[in-house]
Amino acid sequence: MMKIKKSLGILCVLGFLGTTTMIAQDRLFTLEDLNFGGTNYRKMLPRNLWLSWWGDQLMYQDAEEGGSIDAKGNRKALFSLKDVGADLHSAMDATYPYPDQPLVLLSNREQQLLYNFETRQVEWTQPTKEATVSEWSSASRALAYKKADQQLYVLDGEKEAQLTTDGSREIVYGEAVHRNEFGIDGGLFWSPDGQKLAFYRMDQSMVTDYPQVDIFPREATYEPDKYPMAGMTSHEVTVGVYDLKTQETVYLQAGDPKDRYFTNIAWDPSGKTIYMFELNRAQNDCRLVTYDALTGEKKAEIYRETSTRYVEPQHPVMFLPWDDTKFIMQSQKDGYNHLYLFDADGRELRQLTKGSWVVVDVLGFDKKQKRVIIASNEQHPLQRNLYAVSISNGRRTLLDNGRGVHYGRLSATGRQLYDKYQEPTVPRNIDLINVTNGKHQNLLTATDPWEGYQQPTFESGTIKAADGTTNLYYRMVKPAGFDPQKKYPTVVYVYGGPHAHNVDASWHWASRSWETYMAQKGYLLFILDNRGSENRGRDFEQATFHQLGQVEMQDQMQGVAFLRTLPYVDMERLGVHGWSFGGFMTISLMLNHPDVFKVGVAGGPVIDWKWYEVMYGERYMGTPENNPEGYAKSSLIDKAKNLKGKLQIITGYNDATVVPQHCLSFLDACVKAGTQPDFFAYPGEEHNMRGHASVHLHERITQYFEDYLRK
Repeated sequence: MMKIKKSLGILCVLGFLGTTTMIAQDRLFTLEDLNFGGTNYRKMLPRNLWLSWWGDQLMYQDAEEGGSIDAKGNRKALFSLKDVGADLHSAMDATYPYPDQPLVLLSNREQQLLYNFETRQVEWTQPTKEATVSEWSSASRALAYKKADQQLYVLDGEKEAQLTTDGSREIVYGEAVHRNEFGIDGGLFWSPDGQKLAFYRMDQSMVTDYPQVDIFPREATYEPDKYPMAGMTSHEVTVGVYDLKTQETVYLQAGDPKDRYFTNIAWDPSGKTIYMFELNRAQNDCRLVTYDALTGEKKAEIYRETSTRYVEPQHPVMFLPWDDTKFIMQSQKDGYNHLYLFDADGRELRQLTKGSWVVVDVLGFDKKQKRVIIASNEQHPLQRNLYAVSISNGRRTLLDNGRGVHYGRLSATGRQLYDKYQEPTVPRNIDLINVTNGKHQNLLTATDPWEGYQQPTFESGTIKAADGTTNLYYRMVKPAGFDPQKKYPTVVYVYGGPHAHNVDASWHWASRSWETYMAQKGYLLFILDNRGSENRGRDFEQATFHQLGQVEMQDQMQGVAFLRTLPYVDMERLGVHGWSFGGFMTISLMLNHPDVFKVGVAGGPVIDWKWYEVMYGERYMGTPENNPEGYAKSSLIDKAKNLKGKLQIITGYNDATVVPQHCLSFLDACVKAGTQPDFFAYPGEEHNMRGHASVHLHERITQYFEDYLRK
């Protein structure tokens, strides 16, 4: 560990006091190069490999073929789409569900199939064309899915079973619930043996409709969206369990679902017990409860965690592959997200990880050495590194190079992993790592895809938060040929909200490509992660509790104070831009500090948290009834009169996340106050502009700063 800490010190000196300098070239970027919706965008990304595991054998996928790849990077093609003979669009989504069988799972919108790449035969097919959402079990090869009729079905072999009859837009089956909060990203959960299916049932008949409109037919049509706002009636969720053998469904007997959240559903290895986290509506009382999967009866409440602020379960429990009686649970009850070992009855055996750092992810298990493989920021808050953690004593072994931002995926046994990583000056490397002995073999070193273009300089450093003690990390992007004797118009890009960060030790310090486009036009860009953002621990994240926007603004203004100390920053030409929570922050800064920011562009902004959804909004703000002062302080409606600079507000006309009521209500407040923001809406678009509309959006944002900030 001493060696690791020493290398970290070198990283800090080089990374935070130094710069990532690029040699200016002649070619200039366009938004077609830099924006994800652009026609040339994919050619400007660092080279990548599409990899997966077949047992412990590393496999690659290209557009038309797939095969094995050895430790030296040598490929052996094992199948092509032409061999398969099916109308499949691409092999990019090829997976290998059986470690000991030469079968690859391929699918398109019409069907999925298992192809034997040794016999070169299709061994099994299953239609999927009617599925709107689906989940497949590799154990039973049964498919759970929803059709356009809103009903839930299971296809087991050639036998289709209809599980529901009352599905509708008001009774929703098999989809993510609680508006995808609490780590929820789906609503279908197969047992390990594939014989039972747990599924969500969401009754939202009592939830108010938000009146979205489709303007594209000649006569615009009403397309309401169920949207539970903070303090108002929310939907009610129950969990069903379907048994393939009995063809019967039972529901978990969790009690009255009103004002409760059910999340992080997990099966025990036997498939007999379901583990589920349950939260009260205030989200300050979290319980882990077990249920009998055969009868639905509640077995026991085995763990409880409470808080004066909020508890936020994000991950289901994970049983040890070699011991069915023990599981790992994640919690930040000691102030940072860490791993805890429990027995199946809920007795805490020991804390596996500990320290002033965060476990960011659990990749899986090294079964032979009985270790859990994690990603954490133990090395540095801006890094993401891979470790093996001993279950017996918690000893951690660093698996990667100790720098940068790493994303790994384990083989079936956990003996190997491939590691895709970036560093501020490294576009992308891919290493094959032997988890047992720690040996690395490089599979790919990507060249700079921007070579030959005029590139800006990317820097990172720290300032103190408004509390005077907490370190905050920033990124600064400077134009090519930067001259410290000049004064540059500067744009503060901000997000600032929970579950996100803007700055890390990946390529270009995680710079957004629009920042490069702006730097090319002669702007400085400054990006700061304030308190309230992710991966810095519970107290850092919860500093904004019941007062969203306030602490965040204080920290962002510390960033502005830092900019004032830089002679090359033109404080008379200071702009601000952000989207979503960042749009809220942009307008908040413009209205609370009207003499500081000359120009702002706010996308999809929250204007008043009483119009935001229950789950997210109440976690951080409570309800308008129990936190009227916090809601009043954070609302931008009564501050519309403070607008002095030029402000453009942009929204998706059919935004179902931050509904248009926010923007329109603010415009009404500005009319009444006599202030003059500009406004633009994208018809048919939701919270983020999709496809080529994103190019148009970023050109519009850029042009606004060109028109009003450059002067």
